[in-house]
Amino acid sequence: MQTLGKWLGRILLVAVLAVIAALYFGPGYVEADRNTVNWQGPYPVSDEAAALHSDLVIGDWHADSLLWNRDLTERGTRGHVDLPRLLEGNVAVQVFTAVTKSPAGQNYEENSADATDNITLLALAQLWPPRTWGSLAERALYQAERLHGFAEASGGALRVVTDRAGLDAVLEARAGGEPVMAGMLGIEGAHALEGDMANLDRMEAAGYRVIGLQHFFDNELGGSLHGEADAGLTEFGRAVVEEVVARDMVLDLAHSSYAVAREVVEMTDIPLIVSHTGLRSACDAHRNFPDDLMRAIVANGADRGGGVIGIGYWADVTCDDSPDGVARVIMAAIETLGVAHVSLGSDYDGSVTVGFDTSELAALTDALLRAGATEDEIRAVMGENLIRVLRARLR
Repeated sequence: MQTLGKWLGRILLVAVLAVIAALYFGPGYVEADRNTVNWQGPYPVSDEAAALHSDLVIGDWHADSLLWNRDLTERGTRGHVDLPRLLEGNVAVQVFTAVTKSPAGQNYEENSADATDNITLLALAQLWPPRTWGSLAERALYQAERLHGFAEASGGALRVVTDRAGLDAVLEARAGGEPVMAGMLGIEGAHALEGDMANLDRMEAAGYRVIGLQHFFDNELGGSLHGEADAGLTEFGRAVVEEVVARDMVLDLAHSSYAVAREVVEMTDIPLIVSHTGLRSACDAHRNFPDDLMRAIVANGADRGGGVIGIGYWADVTCDDSPDGVARVIMAAIETLGVAHVSLGSDYDGSVTVGFDTSELAALTDALLRAGATEDEIRAVMGENLIRVLRARLR
């Protein structure tokens, strides 16, 4: 019996150590596999491009970095975004988006809302607070807390921005030579509201200002581009859209169904965004809205300059994730939609493979120059269009 007890003790110890190892190393291995860089450098950056890049105001509509257990105040060895790399890439504004649910077997064509949720497993593995394990709203609120915590730990280098005054203060500080940037909060899929409008109050109080209606599945608000039917807005979805408009938030149609996008255009008159996407005529992929729908979206809110699309950096939307490939789609979008309606939406840290991380953005500036973009066009796309929309929407 004593020998059996020793063996049982050893087995238990091994099991405990295995669980600890899985919790400690597992999430890092998952992210390292999901957020990769297909680096094909060294990428050329001419003296002209470097000088221009250092003088740009750069903004990115979409990064999912808060999903992963990394200290974003430290330069990471995996993933695409952290504060040191953002500052190295001269980024002025980064929207950090909260992912709260992701269906197993996720694909661009069709997903069931009832599929096993990957984020539940990730939350457990990363030892998120128990309140997040069964609540999508709490997952969004926790990710907001993480961004605020990083800002507090950054020594002033990262400021969470929720209004025009805060945005302008960061831009003024940067113009004065301060190494500072703005972080903003966005929701990738308003299923995080859990069908309860009171949760929009909680999200707003936590700092969320960019609201995406859907992600990879149909939800309480309406159909997803990747759902089981091209469903339009539900009654709750229409109510949320009306509230987002009334509260001067930014409305994001990325991942929404065609029907939802058209209904939002019909019922609103504000600058809309598609935060991370490509252009169908430049890369024929289901993930990209058809060009005519894109034109209708960016024409909304024309009295305030209209909306924008954020060009992503991964091959599923650009057909080429190199700086030259992304620049090609940007140039096509300028030609198709007009330069005032094109911006950046990397989808960094969003379980995608990209050709360069945020520290290497000067390579994109160089690629745009070589593709024939003018300095004014580059300034508009790299950040000025994003700033215009934010100033048009934020209080």
